[in-house]
Amino acid sequence: MKTFRSHIRSATLALAAAGLFASQATAMPAIEPSVDEPIVLAASDCYAIGQQVAAQNGGTLAKASQATRGGQQVCVIVVLVPGKEGQRPRRSEIVVPLN
Repeated sequence: MKTFRSHIRSATLALAAAGLFASQATAMPAIEPSVDEPIVLAASDCYAIGQQVAAQNGGTLAKASQATRGGQQVCVIVVLVPGKEGQRPRRSEIVVPLN
């Protein structure tokens, strides 16, 4: 009975992974962008900025997202900074201009 459950669990995980892969494959754009339409890579820019900010603060990047604040494009960076003497990590939110 135990082995049957483990086989079912493995099959369920495999199906979930296949479904995730298939959903990512269908999320790709069907039309190739033309030269006339510029592509904005803000999410990857925010991620790169987040990596730099995390390294400067001695922490780990938890989240990097783009937002508009005061009419200006910014990256909202969340860094987990290790706590002192075994304490929990501190969550630090830093807003950085995108340009």
